[in-house]
Amino acid sequence: MSVTTPDAPQEGPAAPTAATLRPGSLGTADIAFFVVSAAAPLTVMAGVAPLAILLGGTGAPVGYLLAGLTLAVFAVGFTTMSRHVKSGGAFYAFITCGLGRPVGIGAALLALVGYNGMEIGVYGLLGTATQDTVHALLGTDVPWLPISLAGLLLIGYGGYRSVDFGAKVLGVLLVAETGILVLLAAGVLLKGGAHGLSAASLAPGNVLVPGTAAVLAFAFAAFTGFESTVIYRREARDPERTVPRATYLAVGFLGLFYAFVVWTVVQAFGDAEVVRAAAEDPGGLFFSAITTYVGGWAADLMHVFIVTSVLASLLAFHNAINRYGLALAEEGVLPRALGRVHPRHRSPYVAGTAQTVLGAAVVLAFWAAGADPYGQLLLWVNTPGMIGLLLLQLLAAIAVPCYFRRVRHQEGSLRTVVAPVAATALLATAIVLVVTHIDLFTGASSTVNTVLVVVAPAVFLAGLPLAAWLRHKRPGTYAGFAAEPTEPTEATAPAERVEAAGPAGPAHTATPAEQP
Repeated sequence: MSVTTPDAPQEGPAAPTAATLRPGSLGTADIAFFVVSAAAPLTVMAGVAPLAILLGGTGAPVGYLLAGLTLAVFAVGFTTMSRHVKSGGAFYAFITCGLGRPVGIGAALLALVGYNGMEIGVYGLLGTATQDTVHALLGTDVPWLPISLAGLLLIGYGGYRSVDFGAKVLGVLLVAETGILVLLAAGVLLKGGAHGLSAASLAPGNVLVPGTAAVLAFAFAAFTGFESTVIYRREARDPERTVPRATYLAVGFLGLFYAFVVWTVVQAFGDAEVVRAAAEDPGGLFFSAITTYVGGWAADLMHVFIVTSVLASLLAFHNAINRYGLALAEEGVLPRALGRVHPRHRSPYVAGTAQTVLGAAVVLAFWAAGADPYGQLLLWVNTPGMIGLLLLQLLAAIAVPCYFRRVRHQEGSLRTVVAPVAATALLATAIVLVVTHIDLFTGASSTVNTVLVVVAPAVFLAGLPLAAWLRHKRPGTYAGFAAEPTEPTEATAPAERVEAAGPAGPAHTATPAEQP
């Protein structure tokens, strides 16, 4: 059958270079490592879950299950569309094919700002987390700026190396951070918790409380980055199967793992006592639990693994940003130099270098202004990024039924209509929950919060006049925006070009699997 793609460009996109990304490098587990690492499970649990427990009480674990279920519904249409739209632009390519080029160009800007915000702000967290770890283990205070700058160089090197190198590093770091949480859970289960194990967290009376809305806001934020599976399509083995499998694996693992770990921490203190413990020392809740049920040595390890968890998240987001930069350089929207691929490592090293320089500039600017690395660098930069990625998910959910309504396909209505429409409603609710509880994320004034909320939609809207300018001044670039790949690679079979006009002026590409 046919899928929507823009016409071949007449001008603008960079000419193919001698080196390309390495196809067939990543399997399901490799891609899952990237997206789960981006979520930083240990950091989310130890740093944020105590606040969810404080606000939602013993029913907090269910909030993570509900968020995971919502994103699993979104993944149904999202992964179905990934089998048809093969552009390296991921989110913005999907949105372009479903909603047209102007909306797609706005989405491209939003993706750049969103992913950069999610990554660059975390360098503040790297500085403070390392400070806390050094102080806890050695009793010494260290400045945060050198730590953050060293992290920038380390992550820049990781992005410079091959993608399979990054996957191996993330695999090791992810095993470490999830392993310490499993160790905590095992200690609690083996000792039966504070007063015996209880299923009270699942009781409707404990779930349907006013604080659950805030828990859901935290829970949706905890999954940020899971959707980046499609960014690695060009480097995946058998991408039509690998990408959907990695997406469902990531969502399923995170949803179940988060809920299970939060439930075990509730058991560690007891249903009646856990909220009080979270209120007295939210930052120390997990360390107190693992010290009691496993030992002080495990708490020391947890301190160390929080730092490696942050590093893993930074590397995962860095790789995602680089591939968006590469795709937009190939489109001709960003400078063509950013589309260069390293001849040996097959990495988008110029885009990676540019992203590292941008990160350093933002970190140094916050330091020069005397800003707090956690309360301002992390939260003020990270929050607009989180909102931006949620908006991208919403736009992608809307794009799925619009796309399949006007192209020939053999997908069922459950995947192309029912699930995407349900995901649209659920994601819109998630965005409302996050925005209305924004003060819980930032702790900032109402003026600052308003600015942080407005950044993402403003960036998206800025893409609309950019699209009009490109259409008038650079029609070839505009016509080729989000174009489907036409050259065969080691990972995909050649495509047969079939011309057919769509509502947004695109053409159609039929792959062998989709032909009648």
